[in-house]
Amino acid sequence: MTELTHPNLYPPPITYEGRRLDGKVVVIFGASSGIGAAAAARFAREGASVIATARRADRLETLVAAIRSDGGEAMAVQCDVRAEEQIARAVAETISRYGRLDGAFNNAGVSGTAQPIHRLSADSFDELIAVNLRGVALCLKHEVLAMRSAGRGGSIVSTSSIGSLTSNATLPDYGASKAAVNHLTRSAAVCYARDSIRVNAIAPGATSSEMLDPWISDPADRARWASSPIPFIALPDDMARVALFLLSDEARWITGHILPVDGGAAAA
Repeated sequence: MTELTHPNLYPPPITYEGRRLDGKVVVIFGASSGIGAAAAARFAREGASVIATARRADRLETLVAAIRSDGGEAMAVQCDVRAEEQIARAVAETISRYGRLDGAFNNAGVSGTAQPIHRLSADSFDELIAVNLRGVALCLKHEVLAMRSAGRGGSIVSTSSIGSLTSNATLPDYGASKAAVNHLTRSAAVCYARDSIRVNAIAPGATSSEMLDPWISDPADRARWASSPIPFIALPDDMARVALFLLSDEARWITGHILPVDGGAAAA
């Protein structure tokens, strides 16, 4: 993580921990860094058996080892969400090991390249859509199939972006892909509510991650990204805790919701 010196750019970490996912089995797609890695650690501390998936197997093994050393339960499954058969395998391995799937966090995503629409590359656009939209749709497909088959219900959370709710002249493809995730979320929520499957999304604002940190190496850039009404850049765990709430039974009457987690940026 980029070293930042301004005291208001990052908040102090939250120390509260409960057991809101106690006994639940949760798969995370896109768990090798940032929000996904923070979610894996957070969910395990809250009692979940975590299946961490991503393309970078070495990162996953390090993450799982850290979770286990902290007393949690986790396993790693290498998975590229661009390949449906790998998504299906990750879900199947979850069922094989734990017997069920209670929750899922669809967090795999790429940022694309910052450019206006008239400079879009078809290849880079197709790559972004393959991960951010097609990948989420296929994850939803196999998660829902597993949950409906078991008949126990479940909860699914996907990572959208505050960029799905606001315009951005230099990230139109990214915002469009995340706006489509919002539509998938609402549609799936309505479709599977009677199966007791809840489907929601979080829309993060500026959050320290491999995606954002290279853009905020300059102090002026850091200050600009930290200019929301709550004036700091969020930590990945801030997003993980919101996803945790939506996955937990505390949110049992919430479905089809796109929850901005942006320090008030969209409201402003």
